[in-house]
Amino acid sequence: MRLILIGCEYAGKTTLANNLRNWGIPLGKHFHMDDGDFTIPDVTMSPEDQKTMSNLSPVLKERFQRMVIFYHIDVLIRSNDCILGGFHIEEKIYGPRYYHPDIGVNYHRYVETLLPSDTILVNLKADSGVIKERMKLTPHKYQLVQPHEVDEIQDEFSYEFQQSNIVNKIEFDTSSLTAETILDTFLNKVRPMLTPKDMYESLEAISTEDLAKRLAQY
Repeated sequence: MRLILIGCEYAGKTTLANNLRNWGIPLGKHFHMDDGDFTIPDVTMSPEDQKTMSNLSPVLKERFQRMVIFYHIDVLIRSNDCILGGFHIEEKIYGPRYYHPDIGVNYHRYVETLLPSDTILVNLKADSGVIKERMKLTPHKYQLVQPHEVDEIQDEFSYEFQQSNIVNKIEFDTSSLTAETILDTFLNKVRPMLTPKDMYESLEAISTEDLAKRLAQY
């Protein structure tokens, strides 16, 4: 599966990505994961590097983001199983708002013309009250989205999701989902878009009884 996960901060992208990684390991599906590469600072960096990235000028931040995005087009092409968190759409929304206010992003639709045809765009959303509660319970060290921005940010992600030229698209609400149920919800929704290879591997992951029930639906 080639996946681009988008949505407002705290919508559940990292939880889904981590669950997919763990789900794939026993199946021999080793996802190439870049969940934080498109956020400044990248949370996988050392504290020193995070501080350096945060202090870059707006011009350098924009240039860095653009290079990282175009580099990952090749990553997506070369990786049969890949998860990119945020990617070009997150930069379209967050870039001018948080990183480089005087520099817009106008290449995001072009990026989509370069992606493999089986790429799947996934938009995660949640009730604004739920997202605000998640902010309180598990605050991010370098949090970008503020409580008063949640509704507007979610609207922007929904708009970019709808406007995207990526053919395979799904979205779902994580408000009532837990870390344990978000994966099953995703797998149920994504199944019609899977390649034969992905479908076989997905079915291998479930019980024989559950498999019989799901096959009866087709």
